[in-house]
Amino acid sequence: MTTPEPTPTVLPVIAPFKSVEIALTGTCNLRCQYCYYANEMVALGNLPTETWLTFFNELGRLAVQRVTLTGGEIFTRRDFFTLLDGVIANRMRYSLITNGTLVDENIVAQFDVGKRRLRMDSIQVSIDGSSADVHDLSRPHSFERALRGLRLLKKANLPLNVRVTINRHNLHDLENVAAMLLEEVGLPSISTNSAMPMGAACANQEDIALTPAEKLEAMHILERLSAKYPGRLQAAAGPQANQKMYAEMEHASKTGEKTKRWEMGTLSACGCIFSKLAILHDGTVVPCHILHGVSLGNITTDSLEKIWQEHPALQSLRARRVIPMSRVPGCETCKWNSYCNGSCPGMAYEVTGDFNRANPEDCYRRFLEQTTNLPA
Repeated sequence: MTTPEPTPTVLPVIAPFKSVEIALTGTCNLRCQYCYYANEMVALGNLPTETWLTFFNELGRLAVQRVTLTGGEIFTRRDFFTLLDGVIANRMRYSLITNGTLVDENIVAQFDVGKRRLRMDSIQVSIDGSSADVHDLSRPHSFERALRGLRLLKKANLPLNVRVTINRHNLHDLENVAAMLLEEVGLPSISTNSAMPMGAACANQEDIALTPAEKLEAMHILERLSAKYPGRLQAAAGPQANQKMYAEMEHASKTGEKTKRWEMGTLSACGCIFSKLAILHDGTVVPCHILHGVSLGNITTDSLEKIWQEHPALQSLRARRVIPMSRVPGCETCKWNSYCNGSCPGMAYEVTGDFNRANPEDCYRRFLEQTTNLPA
């Protein structure tokens, strides 16, 4: 895919970026069916320790406040805690994303060294089922190890988040998963999303991705769980987030009262490009890891500050929010275009090759067309 031409209207950069998402490695000990980063892990090489440490110094100079460290699997790097200390030495806070399977007593103890615990915002672990029979269908041979790692982190009172990626294998296990994590393990909350048609999921669509009927069923299940566990289920994407978005669109259509939670009527979804960047494990700079096909340069050769302020692809992404949905190809005559914001530009780019389109995976019109004749 090629980077789209920038749109004519350019919005000013109003602030420096404050956070960076960094894939420290493309190495992973699992082969998950829906891994959106799978293609990059195979194609790109890892940067050495010193290159990352030099980069963290640059982030410190730019007054970046927070980093999210992910992979691959972060704990496959033997120098992980050396890298983490490089983050901390540059006065940044951090979050981690891990599959949890390599977490043991030694790793947990390492977080009590120096300021590692003090500077930690969260550790996210992926759990996709209440048993190995379910979880391992999408995350092979990992349930017992992931749950053991999660329990060790919980016992150590480290700030935890568990992400449940909803897919065809675990849809009917969601109530059991919620009960296990919120009641048995005792987590304060969990978050959900769903398998996206990118990376490994492209080859596994029939096995992993929810059908329209299953998306609707997932919404009903999550609605019941939200009532059972008030405020303890969170989502920025997937069925739960979409249900909330669709309800707000319906309300605005009927009353004229547009939500203040997000901007309606323009291609305004995603504010990330006003506050953060992402780095692939070979040093490639991208707007975010979902937009990994839009290369902005490389940390080994290019100025991050210059990329942030001047790169035409970023300028174009920032300018999306002034494009009326009525001018977006495919949305011109849609009755919902005054109440839509196009959703994730990363998925729009993945599916259409153009981030100035609406994301068809979250399209409300399409969802209604696909589910109108389904049982309530």
